[in-house]
Amino acid sequence: MSQKTILVVDDEKHIRMLYREELEAGGYKVATSDGTEDILMVIGREKPDLVVLDIKLGINRSGLDLLQEIRQEDQNLPVILSTAYDSFKHDMKSIAADHYVVKSVDLSELKEKVKLALS
Repeated sequence: MSQKTILVVDDEKHIRMLYREELEAGGYKVATSDGTEDILMVIGREKPDLVVLDIKLGINRSGLDLLQEIRQEDQNLPVILSTAYDSFKHDMKSIAADHYVVKSVDLSELKEKVKLALS
């Protein structure tokens, strides 16, 4: 079985580092982006099997908008929305995601969703 690649897109460096550390410990290859780079270019370069996408990416960037860009290009790439808030569930753009996780220091929910999305 070849190693699966996960792209973590989050504007907070400590979250990217934490997710990378935990997911690499789980046997995944992890690429990261702070969300400022064109998402389709990053996906083209990294060729991830899964994207973990933060909803709030700084002041003018929304992970929900990036999710729409991803879906226009690739309907089958699994995307997990990661957020500190649960109000996103009321945004119609969020239905295009495969899974949702609320950020927590306990990453067991994230790891569970990753396993589910990649199975």
